[in-house]
Amino acid sequence: MNDPAKEAEVRRMLQAPPRPRVPADLAARAIERGARSLRRARLLRRTAWLLLCAALTALTVWASTLEP
Repeated sequence: MNDPAKEAEVRRMLQAPPRPRVPADLAARAIERGARSLRRARLLRRTAWLLLCAALTALTVWASTLEP
C-alpha cells in the first residue's frame, strides 16, 4: 500500500527548512491594491463613455449643420 516514492517525498518535505513567514498585513495590502485597481478601471470606463458621448454629440452637431 505504501509507495516508497511518496514516502520519500513526504519525508523530504518534512525535513526541508520552513518557508518564510507571510507578512501580517498582506491581506490588507492586497485588498487596498484591488480596490485601487477597481477605482482606476471604473474611472477609465467612465472617461471612455464620456469621450464617446462627446464624439457622438459633435458628430450630430456637425451632421445637422452640414445637412439641416
